Amino acid sequence: MDETKILDVTLIEPRLKHPTIFEYFDALKPGDSFIIHNDHDPKPVYYQLMGERGNIFSFEYLEKGPEHWYIEIKKNAVDSSTGEPTVGDIAAKDYRKAEVFKKMGIDFCCGGEKSLKEASAEAGIPIEEVENALNAAESATIVDAYDYDKWPIEFLADFIINTHHQYVRDNAEIINNMAVKVSEHHKANHPELPELATKVHYFLQDIQHHLQKEEEILFPNIKNLAAASKNKTKAYKGMVSGPIQMMKMEHEHSGDDLKLFRKLTNNYTLPADACNSYKYLFEKLQEFENDFIKHIHLENNILFPKAEKLENSIAV
Repeated sequence: MDETKILDVTLIEPRLKHPTIFEYFDALKPGDSFIIHNDHDPKPVYYQLMGERGNIFSFEYLEKGPEHWYIEIKKNAVDSSTGEPTVGDIAAKDYRKAEVFKKMGIDFCCGGEKSLKEASAEAGIPIEEVENALNAAESATIVDAYDYDKWPIEFLADFIINTHHQYVRDNAEIINNMAVKVSEHHKANHPELPELATKVHYFLQDIQHHLQKEEEILFPNIKNLAAASKNKTKAYKGMVSGPIQMMKMEHEHSGDDLKLFRKLTNNYTLPADACNSYKYLFEKLQEFENDFIKHIHLENNILFPKAEKLENSIAV
């Protein structure tokens, strides 16, 4: 871009804010940037970009509130010392692009030192087709590209808050309202919908209370525990293990609710008379479930065991 574009996030509908920022970022060429303007600290965007796009950008605060926040987001440029990246470089930095090469029959292992142009020509595929596929791959969600177990527990806790907790807050009201709307319009032919709407309402209410407890009690305790470990100060038994047991029980109850939703919807099978709102509701519920699974995996299988292990090693 010849001039740095400014995206005024304050003018965008809440549910579209992050998707719009991602669209702007994905459209950047290496070395290009854009500026976002917001009325509060957009730090959650940083964590979401890091989680879904990887460490391929810079996030520089140009102005820090209190009323106006300006942040320049820049896509990293190709290292000038190495020139054009090889297909091996591209695959190593983003496993999603390695999958593109694999599907297209482009050798990124033994032939990894070739440029994208050379490798595309060797495979007999127009480079424009390969570039389009690589660009599309950048929009795919990264699932297991990071070894979260190696992240400091403080950073992992913040990552969970700014990605998965934020996802719940961004989508809970949308899903709740849609469930009520669909129930009101289709309950005559689908008597299970009022129960679904009621269960969804209480599920979302409970999970938001759950997030509040994590953010106000458990996660601060985890950070205090990490600080005690670094500063070689005392910590006490139960400061994280007690709340963790409660959170895990609540996770299990939430998982049971999601199973019930699948039972009531026949695994989200749309009836013949489903309208667009009906389809959207089922899509959002499945999207929510997918995010929830990743969310709880990060807590139950990584964050919580690391915190309990740390507590056992230093607590008295």
